[in-house]
This record gives sequence, C-alpha cells and structure tokens, in this order.
Amino acid sequence: MKVFAISDLHLSAKADKPMNIFGGAWNNYWEVIRNNWKAQVSDDDIVLIAGDISWAMTLDDAIADLDEIGKLSGKKVIIRGNHDYWWNSISKVRAVLPEGMYAVQNDSIKFGNYVIFGSRGWVCPDKEYTDEDMKIYSRETERMKLAVASALKKKDDGDKLIAMIHYPPFNVRREESNFTKLYQENAVDSVVYGHLHGKNARSDLKVNYNGVLYYLTSCDLVYNNLVRIY
Repeated sequence: MKVFAISDLHLSAKADKPMNIFGGAWNNYWEVIRNNWKAQVSDDDIVLIAGDISWAMTLDDAIADLDEIGKLSGKKVIIRGNHDYWWNSISKVRAVLPEGMYAVQNDSIKFGNYVIFGSRGWVCPDKEYTDEDMKIYSRETERMKLAVASALKKKDDGDKLIAMIHYPPFNVRREESNFTKLYQENAVDSVVYGHLHGKNARSDLKVNYNGVLYYLTSCDLVYNNLVRIY
C-alpha cells in the first residue's frame, strides 16, 4: 500500500474557471494529472488531496468534479480548502462521494497502518495579522486538536500518523505555530498541505521541521504529478 498526495486541483466541470490564465503549468493540467495517476496508483494505494478541489459554489455542482476524481484508482481522502465553497455539511459531502472516496474534517480515518487526520487550517501568525485572523486561527487550532485526538484513538503500535491541512502550517519564515507544535507533541510522521501557487511561492516541496516531514503538494508546484509520501 503506497501513499501519494496532491492538492489544489481546482476542477471546474460546472464553473467557468479556466486555470491556464495563471500560467503554462495549468495547460491541460488535469489530463497530465490523470495520466500520471493512472501510471502510479493501484486500487490498494491511498491518495491524499489537501483541499481546493472544485470551483463549484454548490454541492450539486461539485458532484461532477468529485465523480471525475472518483473514476481514478486508489482510496481518495479529501479535506476542505479555502475555495471549496460547496463544502458545508460534512454529512452531506460524505453522502455524495463516489465509492472509494473519503472526506476528513476535524477527524480521522485509518487504512492498514496509516492513520490520516486533518482540518482546513488557517494562515499562521505573521507581521500582518488581524484580530479576525487570530480568531479563525484559534478556532482552527481547536479543530486540529479534535482531529489529532481522533487519530490517536485509532493508532496502534507501528502505525504512521499523517496530517492533512490545506493552509501551510507555518508562516513564510517557518516559525513554530500551534499546528507544528501539535504535530511535534503527538509524534506525527508526515504532513501534507497546499494552498501555495506560482513562481513566487516559497516552494520547498519537502521540509524536515523538528522531526516531522512536511510535503507541499499544490499541483502546479509539483508539475502535476503525485507526491509519493510512503
């Protein structure tokens, strides 16, 4: 059982949101991702998708994009991104997911010896940080704590703990955050995240931060390939 990750697919079957206006990396990007996916992933494998899945505004409109992902092999685990406006009720999201696709929101799921947990997260404290940012950051910290607690209940000796978060779990200077402290304190093995795009993004794709491996998986930054985690 292999574990892969990718994020920020920004599919738009029911929304007029062509991504190639953001540069050449987005030309035919979904076709490239699908071809790479089919070449690497078997039905026994896991693919983590760390948010910004669909441009749809409603769940009904998002179904076409979810079904497009559902056609691909492997167990697909998704979390919500900041542009997933269609994602409101987790129970309603889970009710429409195709077979082999799973949504994680402040909780966890286990396959074999991999325990996967996550939440959307938020921008971490930095120089330009507002009171509203701090309010959301504190709320998202509590949600991530719920996800960690759920994962620890499922974890057995020898299992790998994998966190999913949409926003980067540290600021641009990679200072310690509530999220990184949670991961370190609970011996999380790996973290996958996205949200960052373009040439100006701080785009180190793999970072060892206090013993935890962090993988940036925004599809344009990983050349529309899947990132092998395990």
